[in-house]
Amino acid sequence: MRVKAVILAGGEGTRLATLTAKRAKPAVPFGGKYRIIDFTLSNCVNSNIFDVVILTQYRPHSLHDHIARGRPWDLDRSFSGGVQILSPYKGRFDTDWYAGTADAVTQNLGFVRQGRPEHVIILSGDHIYQMDYDLFIQHHRNKGADLTMATIHVPLDEGSRFGICAVDEDNRVTDFVEKPANPPSTLASMGVYVFNYEVLERMLREDHDDPNSDKDFGKNIIPKMIKEGMSVYAYPYGGYWIDVGTIDSYWEAHMDLLEN
Repeated sequence: MRVKAVILAGGEGTRLATLTAKRAKPAVPFGGKYRIIDFTLSNCVNSNIFDVVILTQYRPHSLHDHIARGRPWDLDRSFSGGVQILSPYKGRFDTDWYAGTADAVTQNLGFVRQGRPEHVIILSGDHIYQMDYDLFIQHHRNKGADLTMATIHVPLDEGSRFGICAVDEDNRVTDFVEKPANPPSTLASMGVYVFNYEVLERMLREDHDDPNSDKDFGKNIIPKMIKEGMSVYAYPYGGYWIDVGTIDSYWEAHMDLLEN
């Protein structure tokens, strides 16, 4: 089973104020000597995923310096797998600053395709959690899904920060709305997705050709897949997870660390 991980690490993190004035959100220090992105990278390696692409955009220099060739995570591999850090660039054809999360992956499909992965796992580089992606991918395969998203329940008053799902008794996703003003439920997407590669490429190319699209997974790709009746499933996650998107959540995550 060939799996490639794509980590979206270009977030500006404006709600973290001065913490992200000179660095991308995933490069913000955490717990003393670590950075927020370390959690996602460690999850990959501990899940035996050693083929990783990191997509940066906003102030990437601190992130580049921190990851370097990936040696702390055993990702400094020359011939098979390893870590690649890719930034947007202006070229003659179809290259520019990323318009959205889906566009970031679309502009780097050539790198994602390398090694002919069967599955691509799309991850956020700014969440604090521990997760075995191997179990997640096995769940995806067992369901015969086109897309599986990890989900977790969040407080209703925080639901407007997340993509909110509706599921049936088999955890098939029947509806999805990105960051609704009035969340219809508390079941939120964690921003952790696994796609069959062929499905991912087709959906990205169709989205790229749509002039009305925001080029975003949550706003466009996922709702379209559900509307077209494709096989989209939720993977209920029961562990600790927090999106460090605000000063309050950053402080809360550190307090949780001190308690454990």
